[in-house]
Amino acid sequence: MEQPQPALPRENYEHVDALRQAITDLFLVYDTTLDYPDKGYLRFRGRFLQDPADCFPEMRRRFERHGFTPTVNEEGDRTTLIALPIVFEHSKSNRVINLVLFIATIFSTLFVGASYAAETPDQIWQLWRGWPFSASILLILGAHELGHYFAARHHNVPVTLPYFLPMPLSLFGTLGAFIRLQGPVTNRRALFDVGAAGPLAGLVFALPVLFIGLATSAVGPVMPGGIFEGNSILYSLAKLAVFGRLLPGNGVDVHLNQVAWAGWVGLFVTGLNLIPVGQLDGGHVAYALFGKRARLFFWPAIVALGLIVLYSWLAGFFTPTWLLWIFLLLAFGRVHARPLEDITELDPRRRVLAVFTLALFFLAFVPFPLAG
Repeated sequence: MEQPQPALPRENYEHVDALRQAITDLFLVYDTTLDYPDKGYLRFRGRFLQDPADCFPEMRRRFERHGFTPTVNEEGDRTTLIALPIVFEHSKSNRVINLVLFIATIFSTLFVGASYAAETPDQIWQLWRGWPFSASILLILGAHELGHYFAARHHNVPVTLPYFLPMPLSLFGTLGAFIRLQGPVTNRRALFDVGAAGPLAGLVFALPVLFIGLATSAVGPVMPGGIFEGNSILYSLAKLAVFGRLLPGNGVDVHLNQVAWAGWVGLFVTGLNLIPVGQLDGGHVAYALFGKRARLFFWPAIVALGLIVLYSWLAGFFTPTWLLWIFLLLAFGRVHARPLEDITELDPRRRVLAVFTLALFFLAFVPFPLAG
């Protein structure tokens, strides 16, 4: 049985009438109720008179004139339009911070690259030696984040410039980079474009960097006591294409130079971001494609990472990276970014590209990233 809805307070009548009049040509309202009286959410049930994908931006503009933002989803055979008493405004980001972090990341990646190229301890501080790694990894990460940035700008989503995270005391020289959306996306199509643009743009540069790096790297005996990069399907195929055989094998493997190492890191970051849960790029793509059903990926992902951790522990090369990710996903990975208009599905072209993007996760994911 339907629970009785709270009556509308008198002070909300003016808003209800104004909003209903503002959208008479866009949305036919059947009934109106008040959700969360302390917050003043207005709920309109009815149906669209035009294609939501075409008319929702105009609806949003009209609502914002009255101090509200519309959100749309389906409840059974009816469409629910909720008016939130807020207009999302964003403050300008401090570009000095972006620039300082970027310069710091240049130096941290130069340092790590120089440490790979150094033949003697004093050469570690000759930072210019690390330019191949620094330029390659910043190109890949920059393309990834700018892919997100320009897709967001295309859909009029307020967004910051990329924040690069320096980390000189690591194998990568950086903790990656990120941008921050300063407002919600309009619909699933926009969510898909913003989510997929990053890993796809990064991959466009990561693959050529990887192939150039592999082609200029030497193949030799596996050195005992070293740290070995893990294989993904895509990385194994790249080595097969360059060297004509699967590596490692018969006691030999490719000794990665700086450019090849940057290419491997680029593939690793791509696979990491495409895990189809929560606020990760793969989570955005999964939600854009499957809607609320994307939540079904959460526990399989947790279980799969747990099995990887267990296997690595039993096999003697414990992989703590995924243990940390399990805790992070348990804490933050259950919530997906939902668009304001959540009923328009992906068009056929985006649907195909979404399936391809999620397939890239299985191709680029590295189950055992590093082993000693």
